[in-house]
Amino acid sequence: MRCTFNQDGACFAVARMNGSNRGFTVYTTSPYRETFGRVFRDGGVARAEMLFRCNILALVGGGDEPKFSPNKVMIWDDHQGRCIGELAFKVPVRGVRLRRDKIVVALEHKVFVYQFSNLELEQQIDTSSNVEGLCVISPTTETTVMACPGLNTGQVRVELFDLGTTKFIAAHEAPLACLALSADGRLLATASEKGTLIRVFDTIKARLLHEFRRGSDRAKIYSLAFSPRNNLLGATSDKGTVHVFRIPDSATAPTSYASASPAPLSSSAAARASGAASTSSSTVASILGQNKFVKSLLPKYFRSEWSMAQFKLATTTRSIVSFPITDSDTIVVVSETGEFARLVFDDVAGGVMRCVESHNFAIADPARD
Repeated sequence: MRCTFNQDGACFAVARMNGSNRGFTVYTTSPYRETFGRVFRDGGVARAEMLFRCNILALVGGGDEPKFSPNKVMIWDDHQGRCIGELAFKVPVRGVRLRRDKIVVALEHKVFVYQFSNLELEQQIDTSSNVEGLCVISPTTETTVMACPGLNTGQVRVELFDLGTTKFIAAHEAPLACLALSADGRLLATASEKGTLIRVFDTIKARLLHEFRRGSDRAKIYSLAFSPRNNLLGATSDKGTVHVFRIPDSATAPTSYASASPAPLSSSAAARASGAASTSSSTVASILGQNKFVKSLLPKYFRSEWSMAQFKLATTTRSIVSFPITDSDTIVVVSETGEFARLVFDDVAGGVMRCVESHNFAIADPARD
């Protein structure tokens, strides 16, 4: 199964490719409950993308016996119980994103942007290899910002539709693994296949604002999500850990970013930084038994910000994260093994999050065809 949140995190859709419950199911997150779904006896669904909380979804077939061609995006109206439109391609669809006026479709080497009202093609973009179908678009009608991989490794292409301009951000040296936009399209979060660092950029100025460290070892970042107020960033990975990072006031953020390196320091500042790093490095190294490898990594650790709150999931399978609109100290996590978890954290002190609600939707109730 594959899970996706809707545009405001109030619902999530589960697409099922195989088994007796092939089809899709939609759940609300607060309160948690199943709202509607379909079982297709003649085939499976690989992707189900919602349009806010309405009856319109974008479906892509998948599994051993696909309900629809994996090369098509089917626009499904659940009130009518049928498809009301389709977009066909020569190769498999890797990702789909919806907003009220646009449909974005990601293939392995291209991204297409369509008008929702008449399914007419607006834009066609060439990308680097994009097997994961990375593409994100801001959901609100006030601004229209889209981000997808560029042609170069680790590069993000940002389309500012309202301004009629395109920005290119050299986000990482390694290939991209995950992208996320804030609801207003002002902030972009990125992670590479290395998975140790998460970066936040200003989309309009295409400059680095913040750099967060998930950990020291490699990991696959499954999901990134901004809070409604853009002051928090959630992340999940194949380590099974959920992280919440605090986004500082942008007024204190650096104004430029070059080659992932900090700006040069004055001699006095460099001396103070060197002294601080040496002291801290010596202290930690002493605790760890004079581990030279750890000591060599410590200075870069200090240049990145660590998560303020964490939680260890029971599974390491793909999981996605979202912040509820109403609760500033809550995060919702959904995994592809069927686990739903509502986690609460101290938004001042941080620390280990508490699971206050959990459910399992792995075995879905049959829905009507």
